[in-house]
Amino acid sequence: MFNLALGFVASFLVIFFIVRSSGLHGSLSMDHDLHGIQKNHAYAVPRIGGVGIACAAAITLVAQPLWATNTGTGNLLLLLCAVPVFAGGIIEDMTKRVSPRVRLLCALASALAACLVMQATLTRVDLPLVDEWLRIMPIGIGFTMLGVAGLTNAVNIIDGFNGLASVLTMLIFASIGYVAHSVNDWLVMSMALTMIGAIGGFVFWNFPVPSVFLGDGGAYFVGFIMAELLILLIVRNPSVSAWYGMAVAIYPAFETLFSIYRRRIVRGRPAGDPDGLHLHTLVYRRIVRKGLDAGNLRQRALRNSCTSVYLWVLSLVSIVPATFCWGSPAALAGATVAFVVLYVWLYVAIVRAKTPRWLMITGHAPVVAPRPRGAERPRN
Repeated sequence: MFNLALGFVASFLVIFFIVRSSGLHGSLSMDHDLHGIQKNHAYAVPRIGGVGIACAAAITLVAQPLWATNTGTGNLLLLLCAVPVFAGGIIEDMTKRVSPRVRLLCALASALAACLVMQATLTRVDLPLVDEWLRIMPIGIGFTMLGVAGLTNAVNIIDGFNGLASVLTMLIFASIGYVAHSVNDWLVMSMALTMIGAIGGFVFWNFPVPSVFLGDGGAYFVGFIMAELLILLIVRNPSVSAWYGMAVAIYPAFETLFSIYRRRIVRGRPAGDPDGLHLHTLVYRRIVRKGLDAGNLRQRALRNSCTSVYLWVLSLVSIVPATFCWGSPAALAGATVAFVVLYVWLYVAIVRAKTPRWLMITGHAPVVAPRPRGAERPRN
């Protein structure tokens, strides 16, 4: 638990410094684009919260030998593997000039480094015919790289509302930590606790009224570490079903797959084109935003945060059974299917304006409190 506590404190302090010093770096770090197709925020704040999370993880793991018999070398190596994908995201946050293709290559490079340095290569998915192919090293490495890059990008895709991606990944890391404790995998458990603390320090400044955003760097860093811990947990512990990884992370994974289907198959557009038709965006615009006073920045921020609560609850449909049935492929497959069915039902209901009344939020949020420190009004 020292990892969690130190991670939280370090992240809180680093992000406190980022927020208080926003006047110095705001020209680079502020997210002034508030009118883009995927933008749902009321005012500009720094979008480099990922720096605080990454710094907190590094500080915690360097200090780990002070209280633990294990030096944590494996976790430090994992952080080094994350450098390419984190750097690609942070540079994009600061310059807006890193293309999606380059960021994908950075994610693939980090995944390849983990395969070579950490032996984090999937050799089984608990499907006999597929497992035979995965035991061929080049195929296993290629499959792992694509899976890690896909899940890394998936976390960035769902990162659109206050606390959505950060709290969701905290739930997943908590599940990973519980399973790792159950199978006595100290390396994975300590890293999971470290990430819970580091993300928790960020959430304090991001939810419900944000003073900082996660940014691409933060989303990619958190998504990469999460993907690698899932792979290490499965590779290092034969008793953990490979279906656990799919079940516990099905929300970001399915959001990505469904978005590709919707863009490429349904609309005939490139899969990478941004749009405002993600489930979280529809929940905000058609459920949470009803009755919203658009001129009230505080109310918009609170409604933004309410959107995240809907998706946290939805994600628990698969996370909870995955956490306690990590060794049962049938239960894990059932949880995955249940989530997919519920997701599609909810998506179709919202699109067709048939959302159940019990899901609707009515009334207005209180008109109080100024903008958070470090925030700027929208630019015209």
